[in-house]
Amino acid sequence: MKYPATFSPDVETGGFVVTFRDIPEAITQGDTEAEALEMATDALLSAMGFYFEDKRQVPLPSKQKKGERLIRLPLSVWAKILLLNEMLAQKVRPIDLAKSLGISKQLANSLLNLHSPTKIDRIEEAMAALGCELELTSFKRL
Repeated sequence: MKYPATFSPDVETGGFVVTFRDIPEAITQGDTEAEALEMATDALLSAMGFYFEDKRQVPLPSKQKKGERLIRLPLSVWAKILLLNEMLAQKVRPIDLAKSLGISKQLANSLLNLHSPTKIDRIEEAMAALGCELELTSFKRL
């Protein structure tokens, strides 16, 4: 749930440009490194919207390379990415998922809406309907 990002100094205008090699649509900048870091999550979230709108597989994050920083996505967004990718892999439409869960098509569509708050339990049920298990495996103390 963390995507590697490159922070490149912008020699022309100053500040930093942030890019993601796994998600080329996500590009942002900031006048300071701290501002660029803050903008990176927003850019990544915005780019995810393109994949959801176009119903395209979201590339999973690759391993961090030297000099890259990891940008974390909210757990709820990560769960929706996994759900979208699995539905696409199995060629399951939202209406099909709705039928298997016994819910309305609108509710099934909200499971794939990044702006719609969804309980993680509901996404877990949807994954189970696809024959998958959504599992939270670890945590780190900060």
